[in-house]
Amino acid sequence: MKAIQLERPGQFRMIEIAEPNSLGRGEALVRVHCVGVCGTDYSGYLGKMPFFSYPRIPGHELGVEVISAGADVTNVKPGDRCSVEPYINCQICSSCRRGLTNCCENHQTLGVHCDGGLRSLFTVPARKLHISKRLNFEQLALVETLAIGCHAVNRANAKAGEIALIIGAGPIGLSAVEFVKVSGATCIVMDINAQRLDFCKSTMGVDHIVQVKGDGSEVETIQQLTNGELPHVVIDATGSNKSMSGAYNYAGFGGRLVFVGISPLEISFAQPLMHRREMSFLASRNALSPDFSRIIQLIEDGKIDTRPWITHRSAFNDMIGEFPKWLKPEAGVIKAMVAIE
Repeated sequence: MKAIQLERPGQFRMIEIAEPNSLGRGEALVRVHCVGVCGTDYSGYLGKMPFFSYPRIPGHELGVEVISAGADVTNVKPGDRCSVEPYINCQICSSCRRGLTNCCENHQTLGVHCDGGLRSLFTVPARKLHISKRLNFEQLALVETLAIGCHAVNRANAKAGEIALIIGAGPIGLSAVEFVKVSGATCIVMDINAQRLDFCKSTMGVDHIVQVKGDGSEVETIQQLTNGELPHVVIDATGSNKSMSGAYNYAGFGGRLVFVGISPLEISFAQPLMHRREMSFLASRNALSPDFSRIIQLIEDGKIDTRPWITHRSAFNDMIGEFPKWLKPEAGVIKAMVAIE
């Protein structure tokens, strides 16, 4: 069968691989229907993702159908439509034993550390499959993107009545927006890209937007929106070390700063302001299994509208040619979706 492999930064190729011919205990064979393209995939293509290894079959935002199930599998059956939780954890390390499966000490993310879903069929641990009887395959592929934002907002512990600033209006930032709204906190989105900010306001229902001008006026602009108060929560989803280094300036007294974007470059900041305001700095990695179940339920209940998310689509055979176009800011990509038939 065909698969798309990222051979090295900037170089995809179509390859032939064998179909899976056996199932281990606890595994399921799935047919991939939809693959969402993530910022991690773009960073891997550009050679800027520190966890990415080559050559690699990408694809970790997946809407799949169960074809068959191995021994001891009880949670899924053939025909089930599922979202895939792509974070493969060992189940035995200290982190896993404490329930921190998202940061397993032997962690492997599909499509990043091991081969992912840009192929017709593959096997996954059945425990990583989350069923929905109502969502379509595109919606199921979106669940993982939303899970990243969900976990980041959980890490920030955003609450009703608080002010939350999201820096970066890409897909991960937008997924954080969804859960800030669910939390009841006031949401502000800041980005350098006016087109993305317009999308936040017109389509995502964000009332407060701030465009980065680079002249140091952003703090004052935020305070004008909040009657002088700085945010209680700041989530940086840019992946820019420059943005991440400056993000602490926006956190108020007792504020929580969450880094969900990743940069291979160092970040730095002056310590006195952090200490004076007694800020908490937090990392957010991946998501947890309950996040997937929660998101599926929220979409099914109509509390999260997935319709604005998918702005670009491609057939599997066309993806290699389309992918470089999605990197251009003028393309206006929020989420590109690849259909595998």
